[in-house]
Amino acid sequence: MTDSASTRTIYQVSELVTAARELLEHSFPLLWVEGEVSNLARPRSGHWYFTLKDDQAQVRCAMFANRNRRVAQPPEDGDRVQARARVSLYPARGEFQLIIEHLEDAGAGELQRAFEALRNRLADEGLFDDSRKRPLPPVPRCIGVVTSATGAALRDVLSVLRRRYPVARVVIYPTAVQGANAAGDIVRMLERAGERGDCDVLLLVRGGGSLEDLQAFNEETVARALRACPVPVISGVGHEVDITIADFAADVRAATPSAAAELVCPDLDEWHQRLGALMRRSHTSLQRRMARLDQRLTGLHTRLARRHPARTLEQRMQRVDELEQRLRRLARRRHQEAGQRLHGLTRRLQSHHPDTALRVARSSLAGLERRLGMAMQARLGNEHHRWRLATRALDAVSPLNTLTRGYAIVRDEQQRVITDAADASPGDNMQVRLRRGGLVCRVTGTIAQDPDSGDKV
Repeated sequence: MTDSASTRTIYQVSELVTAARELLEHSFPLLWVEGEVSNLARPRSGHWYFTLKDDQAQVRCAMFANRNRRVAQPPEDGDRVQARARVSLYPARGEFQLIIEHLEDAGAGELQRAFEALRNRLADEGLFDDSRKRPLPPVPRCIGVVTSATGAALRDVLSVLRRRYPVARVVIYPTAVQGANAAGDIVRMLERAGERGDCDVLLLVRGGGSLEDLQAFNEETVARALRACPVPVISGVGHEVDITIADFAADVRAATPSAAAELVCPDLDEWHQRLGALMRRSHTSLQRRMARLDQRLTGLHTRLARRHPARTLEQRMQRVDELEQRLRRLARRRHQEAGQRLHGLTRRLQSHHPDTALRVARSSLAGLERRLGMAMQARLGNEHHRWRLATRALDAVSPLNTLTRGYAIVRDEQQRVITDAADASPGDNMQVRLRRGGLVCRVTGTIAQDPDSGDKV
């Protein structure tokens, strides 16, 4: 059947790859994989990229810097390892891959599996039940220490006891804490301390080490001896991150040998009261804060259900490593292209040098200056000719020009111009304006005008 265009579902490549990646990540839980390391690469970003293979298949793996810095011994090509990983897919290449969370040597993995099996079996038997744990004495008079007589753990314990509880008597039960015979020695010292009964509490301590170094404390015989011992036992083996079977079997587990010594040191009553008040306040505050954080965490889980930002960040970091190489190649190519372009622009600039344009502009400016001078001279000549014509026309109608022909202007004392003899009377003072200067006169008589024969006196 041919599907129609209207009902056809079309995926973009990125959409298909994203859907496949989400399907893989949600379908597989965190799992363990064992195989041989090959094609190991360690770029400057600090991330590790390698292939994990067996004789029939292989899979690409990525272990980011925030995870691989916890690996004590970095792997090499050919090493057989066990990896705790998440199944994922790298969208940029559409490749199936594993995101490694933890990496260890395959031999250490066998010890870890044996540890887990023994712990589960003894837990199912009830050996670690809290009901079987014994309380520590509030004020011990004698403290027994089961450890190596020459180890640093013994020095740490004695230093703490001298500083915080010097009145207590300390009995040392020396034993091997590492090696094939260590477990048997530890069992014998625990039995001896229980038979003597001179100690109120025992400290089973040892310094840190690898899983192989702590193997004596992961033996079943030691666990059963701890539960059979009539004296309460505090286990302080290794560092805080080290967990042994002895920690589960002991009555109390301490993070370090020094911490184990601090647990047996009694506190003053005032300290107990203050601690109780602080614990109650802390518990109330913690409950309120935990309630708020729980609500916030629920909301964040809902928002992050579809896609966790840490996974996106891991993919982006992996993508950055690839883009860095592309950027270097692009930078070199851009540098070459810029050099070629600069060379071409230099040639064009030389052919269009500003000095040439300046010479042309100066020549054009000189011509314009000459034309401007000629135009100004012609304009001034025309304006001068017009001025002369206007002056002549003005002179022709000027009263002053009439005065040159012998006429005069007569004004009375009020400066009125006299044009009629009837306006003057004998004895009036008059001012007469001539072409040059004037006269002050007195009227002695007037002359009437005869319209037919002319003027008469």
